[in-house]
Amino acid sequence: MTLLTLGLAQIKTKLGDVQANLDKHLAYIDQAAAQGAQLLCFPELSLTGYVLQDLAPTVAHRPTADDPVFAQLLEASRKLDVMVGFVDEDSRHRFYIAAAYLSKGQVLHVHHKVYLPTYGMFDEGRFFAWGDSIRAFDTPWGRVGMLICEDFWHASPPYLLWLDGADILLMQSASPGRGLDDGEQLGSARWVEHVGRAYASLFTNFVAHTNRAGFEDGLNFWGGSIVFDPDGEPVAHGPYFDEALTLAALDLNQLHRTRARLPILRDERTALVMRELTRIVNGD
Repeated sequence: MTLLTLGLAQIKTKLGDVQANLDKHLAYIDQAAAQGAQLLCFPELSLTGYVLQDLAPTVAHRPTADDPVFAQLLEASRKLDVMVGFVDEDSRHRFYIAAAYLSKGQVLHVHHKVYLPTYGMFDEGRFFAWGDSIRAFDTPWGRVGMLICEDFWHASPPYLLWLDGADILLMQSASPGRGLDDGEQLGSARWVEHVGRAYASLFTNFVAHTNRAGFEDGLNFWGGSIVFDPDGEPVAHGPYFDEALTLAALDLNQLHRTRARLPILRDERTALVMRELTRIVNGD
């Protein structure tokens, strides 16, 4: 495949109301499929809402065909690929902020959020377990990596996905608005957009960020979903604050053109990185 029509669904969610959120997912999937989207990305915890705290165990679902929520999402994924945010529960009853990639009725990959912010207005570490794996995976559109909010504020997860073969980074968040940049743009929006552009430029990758919209528990989520190409240029940008479905046409051949001109991946010295990390960890 050389052309991917990517959809970003920056939705408002109802806290703790999985059925209402599922209904909205299915409606957006139908809308995106009707407009020709081949992959649709939802924000962090899109099935549950963000400020869950003690609600987390009551809204957890397993990404399997026998789960009543995922059974419907897997059937919908026969129309187009879907990335959704949810609370995952493992066999030992630990709860994770998670993202699942669904394609043609199958679960291709599940990512558990690796970095849980527990500072300022954030309290995730009190209610969720840390993920402990960062893996790229194969899709009909090439090799992809998923990251959830705080994960992409650390350089190591996108770097590891890049080394693991990911040419498309799908980043989802529930980022609340805070700070102002010269009174015109939210500081949080500016920071996230700078980070996305930096990763696209450094790794010569496509980078797509989907952020939720709406109010929840006094927080205002700013939307503003965005896609960058391997040159670090914006391809599409959703509106700030409002719900929206934003489509972006990605020419996957641009990976060839950019990397032929700028062979950063070719010249990356992974053995050197491994050696120096081992030295640093060992305190040498």
